Amino acid sequence: MSSNTAAPQFHTTPEGLSLHYTDHPATGEEQGTLVFIHGSGPGASGWSNFKHNIAAFQMAGYRCVVYDQWGYGKTDKPTHIDHTLDFFVDGLGALLDGLALQSVTLVGNSLGGAVALGMALRQPERVKQLILMAPGGIESREDYFAMEGIQTMVKYPMGSPEFTRDVLAKLLTLLVYDEDSIDEELIEERWTTLQTQNSHVLATMAIPDLSDQIGHIAQPMLIFWGTEDKFCPASGVWKMLKGGGQVQAEILNQCGHWVMTEHPELFNTRSLAFLSTSASQ
Repeated sequence: MSSNTAAPQFHTTPEGLSLHYTDHPATGEEQGTLVFIHGSGPGASGWSNFKHNIAAFQMAGYRCVVYDQWGYGKTDKPTHIDHTLDFFVDGLGALLDGLALQSVTLVGNSLGGAVALGMALRQPERVKQLILMAPGGIESREDYFAMEGIQTMVKYPMGSPEFTRDVLAKLLTLLVYDEDSIDEELIEERWTTLQTQNSHVLATMAIPDLSDQIGHIAQPMLIFWGTEDKFCPASGVWKMLKGGGQVQAEILNQCGHWVMTEHPELFNTRSLAFLSTSASQ
């Protein structure tokens, strides 16, 4: 499923900022609600991250909420505030409040993984389970900026003349192991979204290293990581496993940063099995 047929919806926070989301109802009896949190990067949005996954979860009985984080997609892009982890978690919390969601499963990739962890630490009662793909927030800033993908992503500011469509296409190939999985449709989708973004979100992004707090998270976690990840070091999976708690991991060779895009059937099947078994624990 590549086209998003759900109607765009918006939630306005008490501060007057608007969050864009789409709501995808379960097919048949609802088993729970999943909230999908996308990663960072030029042209990023919730749908572009998870368009290969939503239908499978709907068919399994899960309501799926896909939203754009601050600075991305169709959500507001404020330039008067730094994009800290707290600010991103505030956005997620505001959306959950707006939809009256008290207990959800969070599905987060990269930056979205860090935000999911941040919410589980801040309001654990609102998080049932966590499904994370190469989550951020578990290394130092220096370690992340040593990665080829991050260096390429920040080389040219979003919106600058140097950040051409070809630069974007090259960056997208770094997200995956098999470059053929980056097609013209995805490049055009991300390029179109990029035209609405500004550089403030990346320039002010500040995500702390949460690795020493993983042991405080009691909810069941499923982690996916590709060994060829050029954005978040794959060694991070061991930090998650050693951190304590109920953590399972799937490590894939010949796979980059986007497990859910490169191996959608495996991701969907394994995640649904996890949801089924961990819910009964």
